[in-house]
Amino acid sequence: MTAERVCAESEISVSEARRVVLGGIPIAVVKDSAGEVHAIGDTCTHGDISLSEGFVEDDAIECWAHGSRFSLTTGKPLNLPAYEPVPVFTVEIIDGDIFIDPTITKAN
Repeated sequence: MTAERVCAESEISVSEARRVVLGGIPIAVVKDSAGEVHAIGDTCTHGDISLSEGFVEDDAIECWAHGSRFSLTTGKPLNLPAYEPVPVFTVEIIDGDIFIDPTITKAN
């Protein structure tokens, strides 16, 4: 599979997350507090909760249901109750558009 356009970068505000599904994989596209765009698995590893509905602060996203925070760069949980990482996907920004290939993940 090749990278797919998910949206324009300007459509996501700073400290905002948006859920997309590519190739059947739910992905949270997140613009962190510094304005950098990230893509991580959208399902909290502690429970079946969408991370894109959570809270973005600095370079982490917090699950609204149980409070686990995940690094947007590594996918690793930063606190309990989650202890398993979420996948992190490579993001390309081309001419102001965000592209993600759901078959390529970064090592956790």
